[in-house]
Amino acid sequence: MHFTKGGGSLGNSGSVGFLFNRVGEFKIKNKGQDLEELELELIDFGLEEVGEDSEGNIIIRAAFAEFGNMAKALDDKGIEVISSELKRIPTTTVELNDEQAKEVLELVDRLEQDDDVQQVFYNLK
Repeated sequence: MHFTKGGGSLGNSGSVGFLFNRVGEFKIKNKGQDLEELELELIDFGLEEVGEDSEGNIIIRAAFAEFGNMAKALDDKGIEVISSELKRIPTTTVELNDEQAKEVLELVDRLEQDDDVQQVFYNLK
């Protein structure tokens, strides 16, 4: 991560990279699949974890280096992927009071609105 503003640097490339794990995340529809069985089917393709989101969809996380293998495995098994992306998951989280959290989320919102920003990752609990 590297930010520049008016010629000044706010961080070197990779300066906070150790705070996040890079993973490939796939979202699929939950069609009554047995999560344990799905886990066993996908473990050889880089699966790190499987679970459900708040909407009931299944979330599959694979090692970053196994993103392509997992995508191919899901396709070969005829599993329709709703979305797939490379993500950074925080290794530790920080809890802030309501006022501080509001300020951070406002900053994140402003960053996400910038056309030059592709993704914003943070470790707010």
